[in-house]
This record gives sequence, structure tokens and C-alpha cells, in this order.
Amino acid sequence: MATHVPPALPPLPSRARSARLRARLLEWYGQNARDLPWRRTQDPYSIWVSEAMLQQTQVETVIDYYRRFLEAFPDVASLARAPEEQVLGLWSGLGYYRRARSLQAAARIITDQHAGQFPRDEAAALALPGVGRYTAGAVLSIAYDLPQPLVDGNVERVFSRMFGLDLVAGSRELVRHCWDLAQHLVPKCGAGDWNQALMELGATVCTPRRADCSPCPLRRSCLARRAGRVDELPRAKQRALASALEVEMLVIRRKGKLLLERRPVDQALGGLWQLPTRAVAGAGNATSKLFESDWASGLRAREAADLGRLRHSITRFAIQARILPGLARGRRAVGLAWFDSQALASLAVTGMTRKALTRLGDESIASK
Repeated sequence: MATHVPPALPPLPSRARSARLRARLLEWYGQNARDLPWRRTQDPYSIWVSEAMLQQTQVETVIDYYRRFLEAFPDVASLARAPEEQVLGLWSGLGYYRRARSLQAAARIITDQHAGQFPRDEAAALALPGVGRYTAGAVLSIAYDLPQPLVDGNVERVFSRMFGLDLVAGSRELVRHCWDLAQHLVPKCGAGDWNQALMELGATVCTPRRADCSPCPLRRSCLARRAGRVDELPRAKQRALASALEVEMLVIRRKGKLLLERRPVDQALGGLWQLPTRAVAGAGNATSKLFESDWASGLRAREAADLGRLRHSITRFAIQARILPGLARGRRAVGLAWFDSQALASLAVTGMTRKALTRLGDESIASK
């Protein structure tokens, strides 16, 4: 079978062409930028929080979380001294909880070592937990107007199409060349607007599917458009199939309170609360290590009809869950606790538990 051999990568654009690209895109951005709350501030902390939340999460989802998070933790110091449980509770539903833990760990370093201010130095920023090259570039350029480049999925897609980079999405070669382009194109002044304009173009016009080239300010120079390959670039990477898991979840209520179990801290979603959950025997779950194979001591399912079923995804697993009524007897096992509606509203629960309770009409969860 023939092997795909990508063409040689094009040279970096000339200074004159770079200036034209910047002028066109910045004019478009000035007229079409979405009014997002983190674009109304130059506060490095607020911008940093938004960038942490926006990683692998849609803008529409982030907006309410961002507002609630900043209401609770308006500055670095308040985040640094907050209980982790409160931080995770406000993050609950966004997923990828390592982001929240890294954010707080970095806030403590910033408080102790940087006088409460996100460092302006790139090396110091990159030394913070959870801060990679993209996040550092975003905060330093948007908050401090430093000429720092950035590349995210949107920028990678725009560059891939604009310059005809016939490479696989997310591949080392494509990412490396996109960073070279980003470094070459970032202006010495106005870097924040330029970086945001690139991301905005990828998010609203040069989208992964059904891109609308007609309003694109760069369409005349886009090599993918000329070649009729907008929908082909960047080339799709092969994704591993998700492993199927079957689980059962118990809903146990007593005197207006709900019984939850806390996930082990050394497992995925460690420290979060969930409905008591077990993997179904014989469903191929032995190697997943996501769930125990039996209920915690003293818990069992009642002989009654299912309360509902749902599908959920965690990392590389496609989960099918049955929601069952349950009973709790005898001495309460370690890691189990009862919560009333008020406590439940601010609790850090897993996304699957949130989905299950929302489906069952639990208003304290659904309102978050």
C-alpha cells in the first residue's frame, strides 16, 4: 500500500506578506470579536483562569463557570488559601480536574514567590504547575502585551489551511511548524489582539467542519481554499476506539439526604464524590481500574425497576450506566457520607453523577 508523503513545508512568509495578513485579520477581529467576559479585563489572574478553563472545554460552557469561580476567588491569594474541596466543587462539571488542582498549586507558588502576580517572565511562567507554552503565551501576550506566540487547535487549523500544511492534526511536525509560524507572525505590539484574532478565526469561521470561507479575511491567500482542500486539512489523525464499560449506580436517600462515596485520591477523578458505583461483572471492566467490582460494605441494590440509564465518556472509555435504587445497612464504610441538598449544590461530584442526578430531577445539581 502506498505511503502518503507530504510535500515540503513552505517557507515562512515574507515581512511584507506577514504585515498584510496581520492587518486583514486584526481589522476583521475588531469588527467581529465575540463579547466574552475575559476579554473585558487586562487582569493576568482572570485571563489565566479563563485559559485554564477553556482547555478542552467549549466557550459557552465556560462562561458561567468562569463568573462563579471569580466571584468565589477574585484574586490569586483567595484561590491559594481556599480549601481544595471548594475549588473542585466550583470546577465540578468542567471535567479534567487536574486543571483545577494545578491552578491552585500555581496560585500558591505565585503568592509565595511572585508577590501575588502572574510572572511576566516566560521561564517563570512555564515553571508553574499546569502552565505550558500555550497558556504562558496567552497570558503574557493578552495581559502584558508581550510578543509571545501561541498555538492551540484553532491556530493549528488556520495555519494548516492558510499555508497548505499537508500534515496530520496534532502531529509533532505540524505543531512544530505552527509554532515557528506563530513566532514569526506575532507582532511586537498588540500581540494579545493578534493571538486572540487567530483563535477567533479558527473558532468561528475556519471551523473543523463546514468551514465558511466567504467571510474569512484571509481567504484570498489561503492555499487550502485555492486547492479545494479546506475540509481535508489538517489531515485527520486516527483515533483509538473507546473501550466499552458497563456500570451500575445506586441512589440511596434517607431523611432528605443522599449517600455518596468519595473516589480514591490515587485514581482518575480522585477525591470527587459519586453515587456508589460498581463495574458490571463480565463486561470487560477488569482492566479499566476506574471502578470497583462490588459495592462498598453495607450497600446493595433493591429489587426494583431501574431508575434510568445513561451514557457517559471518561478518558478513553464509553460507559453505559444503569441507575438503581439502593439500600444502606450496617456500619457505614470509609469514604461514604450523607449530603443534604444545600451541601450537594456546592459539592465536587463527578460528571457522571451530575448527569445521573440531573436526569432524576435533582434540582440542587441541575441548577449548577
